[in-house]
Amino acid sequence: MNTFKDLQNLIETEISKILPETTPPGLYEPIRYTLNLGGKRVRPILCLAACNLFQDDISKAIPAALALEVFHNFTLLHDDVMDNSPVRRGQATVHKKWNVNTAILSGDTMFVKSCDLMLLTPESKLKDALKIFNKTALEVCEGQQYDMDFEDQETVELTEYLQMIKLKTSVLVAASLKIGAIIGGADKKQADDLYNFGIALGMAFQLQDDFLDTFGSKAEFGKRIGGDIVENKKTFLLLTALQKADSETKSEIKEMISTEKLQDEEKIARMTAIFENLEIRESTVGEISKYHNEALLILKTLEIDENKKQLLYDFSNLLQTRNN
Repeated sequence: MNTFKDLQNLIETEISKILPETTPPGLYEPIRYTLNLGGKRVRPILCLAACNLFQDDISKAIPAALALEVFHNFTLLHDDVMDNSPVRRGQATVHKKWNVNTAILSGDTMFVKSCDLMLLTPESKLKDALKIFNKTALEVCEGQQYDMDFEDQETVELTEYLQMIKLKTSVLVAASLKIGAIIGGADKKQADDLYNFGIALGMAFQLQDDFLDTFGSKAEFGKRIGGDIVENKKTFLLLTALQKADSETKSEIKEMISTEKLQDEEKIARMTAIFENLEIRESTVGEISKYHNEALLILKTLEIDENKKQLLYDFSNLLQTRNN
């Protein structure tokens, strides 16, 4: 069995081979820049780890793992344009370093490249893998649309928000595990169980992002703390606060959301203080733990040798305690 570090090193080595010197540089240099920004490589590592549960040779899953990572980074590149985000992983976003048109076109190219990589999946597994990949790509777009729709909706229910992050984040984590498992030779139940494990893990992962955006450290998080507050993002924290607040506090929250008079830092400080008073920190940690425990329960009941599952146990615990 491979270790987490083994898989991480393998992914970094393989990513460096994806785009050799290619022209025009105005198209490909932003892609190299994006892929070289690093990141946790969650999706490709999970793909390879899932394959490794069922066979020692994971080489046949490498193209699919890379496809998932390239696709994920394509979505981030376009998300940054839609959100007008200036920073990603501590560095300038592509549309800020170059321009919006470059970010859109380079992102489109990354999507095409991810499809090309997925087509390198062994022929006997290709149809199933491609079906999951295409379904997931569509769901991610649906999740992004819901996220944008929520910006203009005065009221968003927590259940709607959780469904949105399931589509926008969790399904790609789940698909990474299921595709890797299929390539490795898992039966249908094993592959489905790993998919469900990924859904729960992805929910905990995204809620941790929500948490860190307000309560994290800028130095560790890699982007501005309080960005979601400034942008009036309807996150788990905000929606829970609206649900728990009395009428006076709810009016104060809504006033902060609607006004343009507040300076960013004042808005962040006031909203964070409200979150603290309403114990939103504790509520969010509790929700993260709920999904994390659900993921561990699914993993525990997965019919595979316990020793082989240790990497996934370790990885899920690492994600829950991360600071970036």
